Amino acid sequence: MTNAHVEHAGHEHVHGDGCGHVAIPHGNHVDYAHDGHLHRAHDGHFDECEPEGHESHDGHSHQHGEGCGHVAVPHGDHVDYLHGGHRHAAHGDHYDEH
Repeated sequence: MTNAHVEHAGHEHVHGDGCGHVAIPHGNHVDYAHDGHLHRAHDGHFDECEPEGHESHDGHSHQHGEGCGHVAVPHGDHVDYLHGGHRHAAHGDHYDEH
């Protein structure tokens, strides 16, 4: 679901505990929300960690939005919400996995 290896060139900031960016557990690594997209550490540099395709999160009855109790993460032209260890993004009448 993520790009296999797309390096974020020219990334001088080092992400980690206390770096000031939202940390998001994602599978076997941690993503960091930075400038509207997500970065992950990889062999001494940072890669883009963005979803590919469209995977619907079925049966999601909770409505995300301001004050919903979940961390909001600006992501490109929309906002993702951290919920249950992953990100949800509104898409039409449902939420997608990110």
